[in-house]
Amino acid sequence: METREVTNGYRLAHWARIIQERTESGERVEEYCLRKGISKHKYYYWQQKLRKAAGAQLAKLESKSADVALPRFAEVRVSEPSVLTGTIGNDHICIETVKCKITAGSRYPAEALVSVLHELVKQC
Repeated sequence: METREVTNGYRLAHWARIIQERTESGERVEEYCLRKGISKHKYYYWQQKLRKAAGAQLAKLESKSADVALPRFAEVRVSEPSVLTGTIGNDHICIETVKCKITAGSRYPAEALVSVLHELVKQC
């Protein structure tokens, strides 16, 4: 990584902290900048740079996810639906019955999860 990239990353992180602090303070930008001795033009300049950097990073993530095959899902029927509960988080899925509980990370292969669910249904 070049020195210029490292420096820019450091500055972006520095200004991200400043902007987050201002947002959490609830102050208007003008009041915060006056209190901290920051030029409001510089504040808005770095806010714009942060937004562009975040947009570029999001576009990069979206293009990567377009190349990844989406997981396939299989329908699972349980004779007693009242004993089956499940939660889905940003990074995991958790399925629980009276007898068993399965928690899998978001990167867990869908085919393997389907196999595990198949075995779970057999046990119910």
